[in-house]
Amino acid sequence: MAPTTTTRTTFTDLLDTRPYLVADGAMGTTLFSLGLEGGGCPELLNIEEGDLVEKVHRSFIEAGADVVLTNTFGGNRLRLDLHDMGDRVFELNEAGVEVARRAAALADRPVAVAGSVGPTGELFEPLGGLSRDRGVEVFSEQCDALAAAGADVIWIETISSFEELEAAVEAASGTGLPIATTLSFDTAGHTMMGIHPRGFGEWGKVHPEVTAIGANCGIGPGDAVAAAHAIEDVSPGTVTITKANCGIPLYRSEGLTYPIGPEGMARYVELALRSGARIVGACCGSTPDHVAAIREAVDVYQPASRPGLAEIVEDLDAFAVDERAPSTRHRSRRR
Repeated sequence: MAPTTTTRTTFTDLLDTRPYLVADGAMGTTLFSLGLEGGGCPELLNIEEGDLVEKVHRSFIEAGADVVLTNTFGGNRLRLDLHDMGDRVFELNEAGVEVARRAAALADRPVAVAGSVGPTGELFEPLGGLSRDRGVEVFSEQCDALAAAGADVIWIETISSFEELEAAVEAASGTGLPIATTLSFDTAGHTMMGIHPRGFGEWGKVHPEVTAIGANCGIGPGDAVAAAHAIEDVSPGTVTITKANCGIPLYRSEGLTYPIGPEGMARYVELALRSGARIVGACCGSTPDHVAAIREAVDVYQPASRPGLAEIVEDLDAFAVDERAPSTRHRSRRR
């Protein structure tokens, strides 16, 4: 899937000149490690604690990220309404891009700023009450703010349904920027709303306005890599993203911990790239150390034969899910 947008940005330049890109890690996890307390509106930090958010971006860039996602995941009006800040969409998204741009400007190499767009938090018709038109309106408000502030790409993430995905993509298309979009395949190899990676790959083939597609979050690296593998099966050559979380979080006496450390990134990267991914990063639970490990693995990677799904299942503890039998779950022995 080649970019078709007429707008050239750092993101498209990097895709055109490098075989693989490294995306950043988890904004939230890193903010908590720096002392942020739970609750409140994360996007408000772009204004009230901009230096702290910039520090997180810098830490990922210094670790080797080529793409950093803005702290605007919940920056749409419906999500901000939960904090009585629905009238501050432009202000908070603009600040998110500006903070990330400051960090990118300090780098000694090009770094793309991706405007993060998360789900609305509401169900679309016919399962819920949010109409297509209203969804496009909500997403357009946020995407327009991110574009006006200077984002290089609109990065739509953690989506579960085609209804919400298409509303977000329609809105993002109005900016003229490249579009990346990732779904969360966290339910037996499908999204919560039943999308299989193969179906997502087929969807991507008829949406040339979208530059890159893939998987983020989920329940671990294996399922993100399995998704990339399935997308490549049906749509060879697609610019595919894997941005996996670090496993299912565990509650211990010292707090929330994730089971997969930086040492687990090398095999994840190898199998992701062999499966067809071109952009590899990490999601929940990941730190700058995880991104540094991803960077190192990408830099030493030597192209190799495409893995079979069985290898991904065995080595990364992925679900081996047959699209024809979505309720069948096979988990390897490792946890």
